[in-house]
Amino acid sequence: MRKPIIEFNDFSFQYYSQQEPTLHHINVTLYEGEKVLIVGPSGSGKSTLANCLNGLIPFAYKGEITGSLKIHGKETKDQDIFTLSKMVGTVLQDSDGQFVGLSVGEDIAFSLENDNVPVDQMKQRVKKISQMVDMDNHLMNSPFELSGGQKQRVSLAGVMVDDVGILLFDEPLANLDPATGKTAIELIDEIQKQSNKTIVIIEHRLEDVLHRHVDRILVVNDGRIIMDGTPNEVLASNILVEQGIREPLYVTALKYAQVPIEEKMHPEHIDTIDISGYEPKVQNWFHSVEKPVKQQDEKVILDIQNLSFSYDGVRPILKDVSFQVHEGEMLSIVGRNGAGKSTLSKILVGFEKEDSGHILVDGVDIANKTIKERAEIIGIVMQNPNQMISKTMIYDEIALGLVIRGVEKDEIERRVDHIMKICGLAPFKNWPISALSYGQKKRVTIAAILVLNPKILILDEPTAGQDYHHYSEIMEFLRSLNEQGQTIIMITHDMHLMLEYTPRTVVISDGEKIANDSSAKILTNHEVIEKANLKETSLYHLAHLANIDEADEFVQRFIDYEKEVKAHEN
Repeated sequence: MRKPIIEFNDFSFQYYSQQEPTLHHINVTLYEGEKVLIVGPSGSGKSTLANCLNGLIPFAYKGEITGSLKIHGKETKDQDIFTLSKMVGTVLQDSDGQFVGLSVGEDIAFSLENDNVPVDQMKQRVKKISQMVDMDNHLMNSPFELSGGQKQRVSLAGVMVDDVGILLFDEPLANLDPATGKTAIELIDEIQKQSNKTIVIIEHRLEDVLHRHVDRILVVNDGRIIMDGTPNEVLASNILVEQGIREPLYVTALKYAQVPIEEKMHPEHIDTIDISGYEPKVQNWFHSVEKPVKQQDEKVILDIQNLSFSYDGVRPILKDVSFQVHEGEMLSIVGRNGAGKSTLSKILVGFEKEDSGHILVDGVDIANKTIKERAEIIGIVMQNPNQMISKTMIYDEIALGLVIRGVEKDEIERRVDHIMKICGLAPFKNWPISALSYGQKKRVTIAAILVLNPKILILDEPTAGQDYHHYSEIMEFLRSLNEQGQTIIMITHDMHLMLEYTPRTVVISDGEKIANDSSAKILTNHEVIEKANLKETSLYHLAHLANIDEADEFVQRFIDYEKEVKAHEN
């Protein structure tokens, strides 16, 4: 008989600062050795559920608890946060926020030092755990020198060294490139199989987590568990669409082709799904989608010529990078963590100076322009809106760039009002920024750049950590800007975004441009995928399952069809 590890019994929780409970009557049991995925839109209660497990509720975030939550048979509200930390190890979305040691070895050993574990025993434990996560050759490195995937491994080792029975992962894929994310899911799976730990994963990227087997999916919304089922049960229902959660792309494509998704088909992964007998339906759908008329390229607005750069004069970060961006285009720049994508954007806006090469905007070299002058030509929106906001009120934040430039007060008001309308912020003109959601803050940062009327807008990871609803909201807003003529460049790890919204993609690997092609062709090109740590789209595999030879064309037609569906919905 399976041993219950986590038991919620009619459990509700209300923050003291809230008028309504965040969690309502939760009844669910998780068993030893299970791997459970929790999904739900932003604000659904997922994070609150996680904080109840690791003890942040009620010990850090105060509120009223009713009902019962037992871990290993012990009532959590009767424990303390230290005791719970020995039961539940949490790996945060932001690994940097979890590091305390100056070296990898120190960081992994931190909790053992706190427990006064003898040095010889400590070294043995650190060595064993670091080998498990493949970081034993990096014990002397600083955690901050590591790649995104390596940081994740160190965070994991830091919680595993305590030999906790439950591992809780909060958005483990949010900051990782696609291939590193895939490796992270494989590592979590390996650890579960080796140690029989109970694994709880909270993640928006459902298809990526299902790269390895998951026992159950809990669908959460409005503080309630809407469904608790196997991946096959969940995908065969319509629950994900109803709750605004992104289905795997191959499931969406099959639905477009009028193929019924049933449990017996094993839809949990593209490698397990059986579409026998439905191939003609998929083929018919593919041939029925009209091929779009190829648009003529607009004039070149940005011309990057032979750009090279190094921070220390020794290790090159960018090597002889050249490509062009056309006026009114929406383009993705992708590549592995540390490939040089963000460095390229810093050079474009003048935060760094290229070692050699040229940047031309409308045929004019911008080498001698200051950061302030470049901001009027090329605007950049950072990943985290909180890093860009410096004012209390929305209006003041959007107006700031114009105020600095000495623009007349009436002209500032006219331009800010105009941009607020475009960005859907007009109703919030006199609001404080603190009253906004994350997605609305993102719009404020975009508006603060757009008000300067830049020719080119660069966005760094515009959808990181967003649920499907907010992702769609931000991306449809950017698409509407693009349709009004705004040239947009996106630096992203999100293959869905790249496929859906940017017809063309530039791929950078180890500082070199290795591809410049349609997004569909790039995500069906094995060589580029491997070099740049990308991941083949499941649509590519679906095309092969349906005996369609033109896989890249199949992917492209899915994108075009989905664009039409979304336009119709809006």
